[in-house]
Amino acid sequence: MTGQRVSMKEPVCLIENDSHGKLRVVRSALDILDQIDQHVVVVSVVGLYRTGKSYLMNKLAGERKGFALGATIQSKTKGIWMWCVPHPEKRDHTLVLLDTEGLGDVEKGDEKNDNWIFSLAVLLSSTLVYNSLGTIDNNALEKLHYVTELTEHIKVKSNQRDGEESSEYLRYFPSFVWTVRDFTLTLEVDGRPITAHEYLENALKLKTGQSAKVQQYNLPRSCLRNYFSPRWCFVFERPASGDKMRRMEELTDADLEPAFVEQAKEFCDHVFNEAKTKTLKQGLKVTGRLLGNLAETYVSAIRSGQIPCLDNAVLALAQIENSSAIERARAHYQKGMADWVAYPTETQEELSEVHAVMEKEAVAIFINNSFKDEDQKYQLELMKVLQEEYEKICQRNYKESQKSCESKIECIFALLEEKIRDGSYMTPGGYKEYCNNLKLATSEYRSEGGRGVKGEEVLNEYLERKASIGEAILSADQSLTEAEQRAEAEQARREASERENRAMEEQLVVQERLRADQQRTYEENVNQLMERMERDSRNAIAEHDRVLQARLKEQNDLLQQGFDDRAHQMQREIDALKGAKAQEEEKKPSFMSTALDTVGTAAALFLPGILPKVGGMAVKWLSKWF
Repeated sequence: MTGQRVSMKEPVCLIENDSHGKLRVVRSALDILDQIDQHVVVVSVVGLYRTGKSYLMNKLAGERKGFALGATIQSKTKGIWMWCVPHPEKRDHTLVLLDTEGLGDVEKGDEKNDNWIFSLAVLLSSTLVYNSLGTIDNNALEKLHYVTELTEHIKVKSNQRDGEESSEYLRYFPSFVWTVRDFTLTLEVDGRPITAHEYLENALKLKTGQSAKVQQYNLPRSCLRNYFSPRWCFVFERPASGDKMRRMEELTDADLEPAFVEQAKEFCDHVFNEAKTKTLKQGLKVTGRLLGNLAETYVSAIRSGQIPCLDNAVLALAQIENSSAIERARAHYQKGMADWVAYPTETQEELSEVHAVMEKEAVAIFINNSFKDEDQKYQLELMKVLQEEYEKICQRNYKESQKSCESKIECIFALLEEKIRDGSYMTPGGYKEYCNNLKLATSEYRSEGGRGVKGEEVLNEYLERKASIGEAILSADQSLTEAEQRAEAEQARREASERENRAMEEQLVVQERLRADQQRTYEENVNQLMERMERDSRNAIAEHDRVLQARLKEQNDLLQQGFDDRAHQMQREIDALKGAKAQEEEKKPSFMSTALDTVGTAAALFLPGILPKVGGMAVKWLSKWF
């Protein structure tokens, strides 16, 4: 997906507290996101205040200044700030950086607000960076209590039961990166060197036992293991001395400790190469515009005192995005036709060819921007909308053709009309002169370009009006015998019949082309629908695989660490995931067949030219895929 790129010179506030202390989305930030129709990689950073979160985000943006760093013990960032920059590795993506208000600010003292800020960072990002100081010990994990309360602030389904399987959250939640600042320990366990990633996984190991103390110890670790996959860790030495730390925005890499510079580079490289496109359930890829709607939907639920529901949010967004996708497709079609069609077109085929190109592009725009189009309701609406637009254009083409033809007739037949008015033909031999002049003018008219699709029809209508005049001239021509007059009258009738046939053939060609256009419209929509459904099915199966592999890995880790009971309890969840994947694979052919029949049956109501045997078309199209 290419799309429009947006590069901001500095961050803007995306979510802030209003005068009543309630969260609200900032309109100007939404306007920026609304311009981004590229897919987005969204990286959020969270953590306790004054831990250097903003510095990391500035590094990802490739700038020294941007997100406020501050050099005091006060938190600088309030709410959630956003910076959209071109992705340095993925040319067709925009990198959206979200810097969050520092958690645990004693001056603010609003634990509820902190929970919502943390929850929104989870909901909006594809990679969540948690930034802390020192080490990953039990104290650090206890400070990350927000993760243990996520299920109290986020629901997957509106009818969600207590203890809903963590795999449902895995479908929505981002990957997790723990960045540890001012790290001074040696990365080793039992004298064996380990990586930072192993350091994190070692810190997340569970303890055996059923005591309240053990359960409290295990709770944040279990939540991180169950809700976030994959997980990574990066450690950073202290970047500079205390004096320099107060001037971080002014420093270049040469002013910082070389080890810190290298560690920061490794972190940025990891994010640029490993952070995925923001997706929703079943692999739906998110654009900037969709991300803005997502933020509005979640914040609106929070403001109204509700708990954001992920499935409900997707359904609400589908209605917004699908309606918007129709309008965007219509606008693209209208502009393309206006740019490329010169009225009147010489033939219907010429108009049809432009229509085919613009319709294909319009359908692609809709397909790429719509999702969860249940029963193809919105795609059928698009087909109807584009058909109506095409009919308007055809009507304009007819009118422009008629105007052009009438203008040419007025010019070319002017001499003939003048002689009729002054009675020049009402003399012996006048009829033959009239017929010759009529044939010459007709021949000249037919040789003229720019007549359009009604050339013969307008000519026939004009000459039909002249028939009675021709008959009067013939009757007045005393140079012709009665037999010759009958012969001439018969010849005039044959020529009139030939002209009428030519006009009918001309219109038949137009109608046949329009029927072919309708058939092609149906096939184009079906073809792109099939491709989209195939892609959606692959994404859904890939999502099942990703979640299943994460749960299998967690089960294996539990078995290795001696938590056999927990591992066996997880088997039910794993079996359900395998069953869901199998159902997805089994339902695909019948689901696609139903969709094709739905499209064909409904389309026949406003595309009467399509083939009536919709079931046969379904077999034809399905045979291409299975």
